Amino acid sequence: MKPHTLIALVVIGILAVAGGWYFGTAQRLGEQQAYNGGRLMFPDLAPKLQDVARIEIIHQGKTTAIVKHGDTWGLEDRGGYGVQASKLRGMLTALTELRLVEQRTTDPEQFNRLGLEDPNGKTGTSNLLRLLDASGKPVVAVVVGHRRVRTQGNVPEQVYVRRTDDNQTWLAEGSLQVDADPQLWLERDIMNIDHARIASVTVTHGDDTLELARDGQRLAMKAPAEHPPLDDYKLDDVDRGLELLTFQDVQTDKESVGDKVGQSVYTTGDGLAVTATVFKGDKDIWARFAATGNDKTKDEADKLNARLAGWTYQLGAWKQKALVPSLDDLKAPAPEKPAAPAEPPKQ
Repeated sequence: MKPHTLIALVVIGILAVAGGWYFGTAQRLGEQQAYNGGRLMFPDLAPKLQDVARIEIIHQGKTTAIVKHGDTWGLEDRGGYGVQASKLRGMLTALTELRLVEQRTTDPEQFNRLGLEDPNGKTGTSNLLRLLDASGKPVVAVVVGHRRVRTQGNVPEQVYVRRTDDNQTWLAEGSLQVDADPQLWLERDIMNIDHARIASVTVTHGDDTLELARDGQRLAMKAPAEHPPLDDYKLDDVDRGLELLTFQDVQTDKESVGDKVGQSVYTTGDGLAVTATVFKGDKDIWARFAATGNDKTKDEADKLNARLAGWTYQLGAWKQKALVPSLDDLKAPAPEKPAAPAEPPKQ
């Protein structure tokens, strides 16, 4: 997320303060206190967002940290790999707009009913959301509990919250969603190169090389020239190897991977070449990508490299046969043997 994005959040927060919302009249029940229209939980937060350098989400004692590196935000335990900007923006915006509607219990023994128990507990459901500045000083710290998603039209969502230094719990209105699973934050798209652009694919496994080239609507095997019949559907999988490509997990190139499986070079008709190097994993595979381009495709290659360089992506094991297939992987299945003729009935 770039600095101007946080500035936009400041504007959103200020508008929320200035405009105000009306949520109707809540009933008083015993010790509970209702607030007509709700009041902002963090009325002075918006201007402070520009100072935030680290975001922590603590769940069952484990911390997911989103840290700022230059102009981008990334997951700390994934080497700073970028998170979904829209998801981060949505969470911060919801935090600036969060409005307290009704007081709830102050009894810690009841916190688990609202999902507001100790976020360091091993079985709890609560999340502690902390925004910190560059010096590590907390800008905001709030425990976020169960959400109440409303099905009626034009009715705001609600969530239970409490401050870390206060036993007072609250029902608040707002769409604050806090995900502690780092997998839910990853921006999973790797690339999307339409299969119709692919002119050729060269695959190497050690000393063995396969060369495929477009022949009409499909790829066809050019080398080795002598080869068994091939399965068109399996060739289509190779053709679409870089189309809508997403990953399961990611790590830096400095981290270890398994042995190299093979390498393929996808070349488009307009001169973009993408090299995929595939490695073994415990169950799945890992892949690294690099791109080169000519005069027409240099900008595209540079953009791909800016995003992909330095990273190794975990892909499903099935993707191996699409990215670095062997000749055996592409062979058509053997024809079924004809059924044996039925024996004539005994007389």
